[in-house]
Amino acid sequence: MTERITGSGTRGGDSPPPARFALDGHTWREIAYLLANLPMSLIGFVYAVTVLSTGAGLTVTVIGLPVLAAGLLGARQLGEWERARARALLGVRVEEPSPLPLHRTGGIFPRLWMALRDPVGWRTVLYHCIRLPWGILTFTVMFVSLFLLWPVLPFIARGLANGDRAMVRGLLSPSDELERRIAELESDRGVVVDTAAADLRRIERDLHDGAQARLVNLAMGLGLAKEKLLEDPDSAAAMVEEAHGEVKLALQELRDLARGIHPAVLTDRGLDAALSSVAARCTVPVKVTVDLGARPAAAIEGIAYFTVSELLQNISKHSGAGTATVDVWRADERLLMQVRDDGRGGARLDAGSGMAGLAERLGAVDGLFVVDSPAGGPTTITAELPWRDRGDDVRRPVHGGR
Repeated sequence: MTERITGSGTRGGDSPPPARFALDGHTWREIAYLLANLPMSLIGFVYAVTVLSTGAGLTVTVIGLPVLAAGLLGARQLGEWERARARALLGVRVEEPSPLPLHRTGGIFPRLWMALRDPVGWRTVLYHCIRLPWGILTFTVMFVSLFLLWPVLPFIARGLANGDRAMVRGLLSPSDELERRIAELESDRGVVVDTAAADLRRIERDLHDGAQARLVNLAMGLGLAKEKLLEDPDSAAAMVEEAHGEVKLALQELRDLARGIHPAVLTDRGLDAALSSVAARCTVPVKVTVDLGARPAAAIEGIAYFTVSELLQNISKHSGAGTATVDVWRADERLLMQVRDDGRGGARLDAGSGMAGLAERLGAVDGLFVVDSPAGGPTTITAELPWRDRGDDVRRPVHGGR
């Protein structure tokens, strides 16, 4: 997450300079912050108690939960003001949490539930509930120190301000890991949507330009053969023979298209048989080793199959290799795949390449994609996917033909 520096700014990140006996600008800002704690904590405490008591008291009615949800959304605004005050007067760099994506959620009940389980709102309410005693303490100590303890006032202000800094960071800061994860998931969702749309366009194009065109020609040919059946039986027989060849080609194209969507051998017999079938079609001799005690979930199995399949196609087209190997195994809760070839090397993850597309697809499901391909070879590509057990609703593998 990229940090922003707002407010006064301080040396050494958000750590203030050492306290001195002289009353410098940092000390006066800390004093102002501590004196303002009492009115701000009173406002926050009254708001938090009102939200909790009103929302809890009205939960027996239909408006209780909406009132509580609205109160939590308002608490977010109070938290934003407190973060701004801490940045301006204490120099604490606190990032703003991501806004709730209420506009992306359809229906009033999903939005209500999202607001009620908002951790940022609840942490802000907790912050204001525990701030009142601290606000009274800091205001009293600072007010007395201004008149009686002013020689050591900078050190007292620094100690109390450090307590405020700790509370702001602890309760008003977003979770860096959670925010990073949210950003990753939003990006991954976009990749998945784009990939699905591209696959649909590819299937539509293949159907329109391939099997559909052949079937149209077949229908036209059979219509002509029907017209000539009585007048010229020999020509009609030749046209029927040609139509028979078109049927075979159309069936083969449909089989290839179905294999590209989800091959039957993968559904029936699993990764070992499916990858062996892909390796048999590769122009380079490939040794396949699959060491899995059980079959993973169908979605993970499909992604693993298409990943290895595309890598073997790249080997056939671009590597100039003499041999290749495919190893698939399970390590703890990860499914690992490693594809090696002794070709010319130089494979890269440049944007727009097929490798980059594979890396994006695996990243969208918490996978990893690592390329080790020095110039001159060999090339070793390692891919990881999260392991998920196959559900009971997925039918058991059937050995043998269909």
